[in-house]
Amino acid sequence: MTAIIPVLEIFGPTIQGEGQVIGRKTMFVRTAGCDFRCSWCDSKFTWDGSMKDEIQMMTAEEIWERLTEIGGECFDHVTISGGNPALIKNLQAFVDLCETKHIQLALETQGTKFQPWMRQIHDLTISPKPPSSGMNQDLSQLDTVITQCVPTSLSLKVVVFDEADLTFAQTIHKRYPKTPFYLQVGNPYLEDTVEHHTERLLNRYEWLINKVMSNPTLNRVHVLPQLHTLLWSNLKGV
Repeated sequence: MTAIIPVLEIFGPTIQGEGQVIGRKTMFVRTAGCDFRCSWCDSKFTWDGSMKDEIQMMTAEEIWERLTEIGGECFDHVTISGGNPALIKNLQAFVDLCETKHIQLALETQGTKFQPWMRQIHDLTISPKPPSSGMNQDLSQLDTVITQCVPTSLSLKVVVFDEADLTFAQTIHKRYPKTPFYLQVGNPYLEDTVEHHTERLLNRYEWLINKVMSNPTLNRVHVLPQLHTLLWSNLKGV
């Protein structure tokens, strides 16, 4: 039986705006479905039903054809996004296909589910969700997922909106001190148009930098903005 994958968006080339490969030229394949309902999710359309009519059930070959149709020869890297793509067992076929095409893959997931194909991801970011998300991150399950991943491709990222999130980030960093660790400032301005959006985000980024610089438990970390929102605000498809 042919593996079918629920796809909401395919777009690019653009830059990766988050995590360990920030600034990397990439294509995006956004899958539908998530097991979390984060309060500040900037991709709620992947799970809230508002774009259910836009979901395309695609084979790995059809996804590849669409990528090359819009990206041509201008990419060698694909980011699998969501939602939570780690829910989708059938992505194995697409991951295998990309391997034959010598395409590097990136994935971000919250660490609630594991699929064997995640061991083939070159840039794997696990992003446990902090208190501001409204979700209860099961750290024992997170341990289970992380122990099954390839350490050399793995990094951790926590989005920070407030002091409670920063405390959570310290807990995660202490739990996995040898794993590359990224802090990313949260974007609370999810409306389509927000006045002085970039300036507001940069102010929040500076707040996070200042917090980290004076914190001795966060010495081995990278502090990042959400790069694509600085450039394009909340515009989709970039």
